[in-house]
Amino acid sequence: MNGLKASEVGFAMILILLGSVVEGFGYGLSLGTRWPYTRNIAVLMLRGDPEATHRLVATLVGLVALALAILSPGITTITGLLLVVITALFGMGTLYVLAGRAPAFVHGTHGLLAYGVFLTYLVGLVYPGVDFWTYFGAMGALHALLLAVFLGGMTTGQRGFGQTIGPFVQPQKASQWTVAAHVGAALLLVATLGWLMPAYPIAFYLAVGQVAVGFLLFHAVNLKPKDPGVIVAFHQSMVLLMSLAIVLQWH
Repeated sequence: MNGLKASEVGFAMILILLGSVVEGFGYGLSLGTRWPYTRNIAVLMLRGDPEATHRLVATLVGLVALALAILSPGITTITGLLLVVITALFGMGTLYVLAGRAPAFVHGTHGLLAYGVFLTYLVGLVYPGVDFWTYFGAMGALHALLLAVFLGGMTTGQRGFGQTIGPFVQPQKASQWTVAAHVGAALLLVATLGWLMPAYPIAFYLAVGQVAVGFLLFHAVNLKPKDPGVIVAFHQSMVLLMSLAIVLQWH
């Protein structure tokens, strides 16, 4: 069971990173709004389409979640399975966000749920027997982190597929107001982790560095709105490391 939980944590991390690769290299609508599969999806994956790979890894996450719920039913595994199903449905919704037919809230919620899946199985692996919701309710650091994650997804959804945000001092449009809110959430995360020092020093330093990475990403999006590049995946990997640092209490 621990092997399956560890595998699910790993697959969930890979899935999140693949989502950032899809965004960073402009593959968000490479399969159109068809979901979850196309007839030649395996061929597209072998040809290097990260969106096809993302969907197939998502299937693997779902199958492992189902196996865990059957073999070891409990609050963690049932919660994880439900989150996987809901995340998948919102994943379909993100395609319509990128196509301009659904609100940015859907994109932000998808990112939030994806991290919910990752954290559910991570907590279940690291703290067996601990009720996930009780644990989560007591973790203010994770609340601040997930707020930033949600607003980061909102930022992507609000600007639209291949659209620039534009430099600004005073926000003038919805995408710029969303960026401002996301920056505020990032600073709140830094302040929260700083307030909790020395409980999560690694997460704190990562959060400080992430603010600088976020500004670089903002400029990359404005320079190349369709494919800002690998910095999107780097930005996401920093969030994953922060999550691990908080749950594992790295020092």
